[in-house]
Amino acid sequence: MIVVRDAKKLEGKPLVATIGFFDGVHVGHRFLIDEMKRIAKEKGLSSAVITFPEHPRAILQADYQPQLLNAFEEKILHLSSTGLDYCVVIDFTTQLSRLSAETFIKDILSEKLHVQTLLIGYDHRFGHNRSESFDDYKRYGDACGMEVLQEPSYTENGKSISSSWIRKHILAGDMEEATRLLTYPYTLKGHIVKGHQLGRTLGFPTANLQIDQPAKIIPAAGVYAVLVHLNKKVYKGMLCIGDRPTVQNGDDVTVEVNLLDFEGDLYNRSVRVAFLHRFRDNIRFNSLDELKAQLEKDKQTVINLLA
Repeated sequence: MIVVRDAKKLEGKPLVATIGFFDGVHVGHRFLIDEMKRIAKEKGLSSAVITFPEHPRAILQADYQPQLLNAFEEKILHLSSTGLDYCVVIDFTTQLSRLSAETFIKDILSEKLHVQTLLIGYDHRFGHNRSESFDDYKRYGDACGMEVLQEPSYTENGKSISSSWIRKHILAGDMEEATRLLTYPYTLKGHIVKGHQLGRTLGFPTANLQIDQPAKIIPAAGVYAVLVHLNKKVYKGMLCIGDRPTVQNGDDVTVEVNLLDFEGDLYNRSVRVAFLHRFRDNIRFNSLDELKAQLEKDKQTVINLLA
């Protein structure tokens, strides 16, 4: 897949394209992309996803805090796994938001990007105030020689799969279902900062993770079996999200991970954590000895889950 920020690099090639933010690049997105690729193959044209580096609402509403499944770089990586020919990246601006759907189709999609066939997701809307319908898009496309098609939603048991639905699973700690719908484990990237160092005294040194991507959602509080990517190596780990109730941490929520079979200094190093299973809630123990005993059980649980 070739990432394109300058339309001139397309060299005027006609495209079959779809457009959207594509947060998560999940099974529903992949269903749409596969259909677009099928149409492109039938027509002998190149396939392209048109997307944005920033969430449009974050540009239009200064106080909007997106809860994302992917940072931009992650989205590009996952899009590249779909077999697309091009990913066309457009900066979403207030000026762009003021364009009518008709102007966007004619001036941007048709004349600038040479889109010959546009496949639209079942719930996608664009243009100023998102006020127009698919019938309008089709009429505007006909006027400039562009075929506009609409793809039905990808459903399971009668329910449309969406980024919002996957976020709910992650916020509930249901990482198995989130992994299935995303087609890959949900990840957080960050660097290790100094914490309270209590785990070291219990024989379970933990690394305090400071998240590099503040717009990404944090899974539910609890204890997880994870895979930790560090310096091109992967370690099994157990990770806790919460307020450390045994030591009365107050409202300060931390993300702490213990790497199994690792020795060395982790401070200031960058890691990527893949969430696979949430296996228990945070619990307040009556003593540090009780906490240590539970951590021994947790370690064995992680080993069994990740075997």
